[in-house]
Amino acid sequence: MENVQDPRKHINEEPRDDLNDLMVGFGGMSAFMFIVFLIAVIIKYAIT
Repeated sequence: MENVQDPRKHINEEPRDDLNDLMVGFGGMSAFMFIVFLIAVIIKYAIT
């Protein structure tokens, strides 16, 4: 049991900004879905 590491003493080797990751991911997915929407609208008007 002495080899078990205390998670409170864990040193994060790669500190990350979770809020920044969330905003970049949300913004990127929103931009991608907007592009998909525009393509769908263009195709709809091209068909009609």
